[in-house]
Amino acid sequence: MTSSSPHHTPDIAAPQELTHAPGYLARRMYQAYLAAWLRNVDATLTGPQFAVLQITGENPGSDQRSIAALAALDSSTMADVARRLENRGLLARTPSPADARRKLLHLTEEGRATVHDANRRARKLDEELLRPIPPEQRAQVLEHLSALADHWEQLSQEG
Repeated sequence: MTSSSPHHTPDIAAPQELTHAPGYLARRMYQAYLAAWLRNVDATLTGPQFAVLQITGENPGSDQRSIAALAALDSSTMADVARRLENRGLLARTPSPADARRKLLHLTEEGRATVHDANRRARKLDEELLRPIPPEQRAQVLEHLSALADHWEQLSQEG
């Protein structure tokens, strides 16, 4: 196994209880992922914005709450993300004919082009992120990560 900490100094070391803790490792991975996303995918489109655009593109006319659930966003974060995307001209929000309080989402032409271009770069980043894992093991690693994500989300909602 390689390094358990992001920086090495000869005088000090982080305790193994920290460096082998799943949350610490997830935070390290997420920080590195954000930096890689900005550098390789899009410096102005955030991961949550990309998720909303991608999900909306596959589910045009779906309501904002349903898109939020699929993107793993709470309702206040989703409202902010949708407003920002709408202000950038990437997303259109229209009131539902059945209930004007519900907002239905559609990509604009610029939104479709943006998500298409970002998706191409994001898939390249995915390949690079998984490069240390042998190709025949990548599906299993993703299954484990998905299981952890599901479990951690469940833990976050418990009492």
